[in-house]
Amino acid sequence: MIEQIIFYFFAAILIISASMVITVRNPVHAALFLVLSFFSSAAIWLLLEAEFLAITLVLVYVGAVMVLFLFVVMMLDINLAPLREGFTRYLPVGILVAVLMLLFMALIVSSDSFNLNQAEGIKHAADYSNTAELGLILYTEYLYPFEIAGAILLVAIIAAIALTMRKSKTLKTPKPEQQVAVKREDRVRLVKMESEKRDT
Repeated sequence: MIEQIIFYFFAAILIISASMVITVRNPVHAALFLVLSFFSSAAIWLLLEAEFLAITLVLVYVGAVMVLFLFVVMMLDINLAPLREGFTRYLPVGILVAVLMLLFMALIVSSDSFNLNQAEGIKHAADYSNTAELGLILYTEYLYPFEIAGAILLVAIIAAIALTMRKSKTLKTPKPEQQVAVKREDRVRLVKMESEKRDT
């Protein structure tokens, strides 16, 4: 009974914070609501005895990704007026996509292949390690999909680095190899002049 109360509490927080992410006008507030959504999801995963996934969600997304996102949002001067101009124009399409997603989720949950054993309250022993179980499944049954996902992420990282490292034609940067090779005679010219005496 207590677990159900805790679940509904964090589920309500998750739904409210996820709704606020897409409705608030300030991007910093939206990022903070997204952090709250991650914490609520981590709490629900803890109730499902998925401690490793919960800690990973908090450490990776909240501790690294969202902090970086907050710094980028706060450092950039984003003009929000042009971003909100087409909101009402695309609102029917967004509602249609949301209804389709809810319909597909309802079909998946109501199907016979959806496993609800965790919802029935199955408890594991004290020495149970979901990290070991996750690693065993990941590197045996789902080895090839895991490797393919890693290769796709590697290609995405290389492409992002290649796109950001392109040199602009208008950008002028110093060339240290040419600066070191410069001789004194190329930069300094000594001129001999006769000394002049001022008459007193």
